[in-house]
Amino acid sequence: MFKLLIFGGTTEGRLAAEFCEKSGIECVVSVATDYGATLLPKTVKVHIGRMDSGMMTEYMKNGEFSHIIDATHPYATEASTNIRSACKIADLPYFRLIREREVLTGEVVKNLDEAIKLLNKVNENVLCTLGSKNMAQMTKVNGFAERVWLRLLPAEGILEECRNTGFNEDHVILGKGPFSVGENMKHIQMSNAEILLTKESGCAGGYPEKVQAAKNCGIRLITISRPDEDGYSINELFELIKRCGEV
Repeated sequence: MFKLLIFGGTTEGRLAAEFCEKSGIECVVSVATDYGATLLPKTVKVHIGRMDSGMMTEYMKNGEFSHIIDATHPYATEASTNIRSACKIADLPYFRLIREREVLTGEVVKNLDEAIKLLNKVNENVLCTLGSKNMAQMTKVNGFAERVWLRLLPAEGILEECRNTGFNEDHVILGKGPFSVGENMKHIQMSNAEILLTKESGCAGGYPEKVQAAKNCGIRLITISRPDEDGYSINELFELIKRCGEV
């Protein structure tokens, strides 16, 4: 039996699911949120909800899967660690689908701590596009309540979470990306930002559009590079799936 479990919620996860659908390969896609499920073809089987390593192991065993594909976000290191651990316990093959890298522009740092050090050397407004997971850490920015604007997914309870963390909801931009150059420019102007803070999200995450928007608006761009990791490109993974399915 050849049956895939794809951990997705990303563009790459959607592409892998579409490939399986077109190839007649049975698969289930695991996503953390309802929004992640909306990215997928309607005919694909979906599991919605966050799982720790133990829950993943149980789900893998009960689902009778033959192979596991990790197509989670490049910065979801905890999720990837849990998936690898669960695969080892369940004794299932693990394949990491990695996002293609590109040349980074502007100022590049290794992590958010380094970015915050740069931000605390100046007093300019910042448009942060890192997502809600980094919200608490952004409170380390001097004068964050006045200086920092957050661009976030419009998830349930997100504005309350912002208020509880200390952010003014007037400084929150809600929207589903990836965003066009024009949309990025609009958000930069709305926030009166002189710094755009982002991650190395690749073409799938709208990185080139952020770069161009920052350039057009004449503001600084600070990019947090993603960790180095081994894995397969989307086309390499497609070929691997084909070979495994023929065994």
